[in-house]
Amino acid sequence: MRGNKGKDTKPERLLRSLLHKEGLRYRVNARPIEGLRRSGDVVFPKQKVAVFVDGCFWHVCPEHHRPSTRNTEFWNKKFESNQRRDIETTRLLEEAGWTVIRAWEHEAPEDVARRVIAAVRGVPGESAPG
Repeated sequence: MRGNKGKDTKPERLLRSLLHKEGLRYRVNARPIEGLRRSGDVVFPKQKVAVFVDGCFWHVCPEHHRPSTRNTEFWNKKFESNQRRDIETTRLLEEAGWTVIRAWEHEAPEDVARRVIAAVRGVPGESAPG
């Protein structure tokens, strides 16, 4: 599992590059709420927008996740824990007034960037997944 990166993955780097080209400045792997031990992949503190690029394996993508055939009890608990944490993180941030954008690693970076840009710049109805 050491070979699996938790941050600075290729999808995250591609997204950040597109956002930077648009002139947006952000924090990387930052905690949106002080005291909450959760970090967003890309965080816009002023605009209160937190972006999470979720890996298909770790976050159980409905399109690409393949269940483990070995040590299934361990992996099922791990995946369930990840999903519960994702739901709780989204809820806590939204309750604190944040906009949360979750993207799958397989989504086109340009599509995710459009959603993020719309949310950061305050374009109504544009930050929802399409």
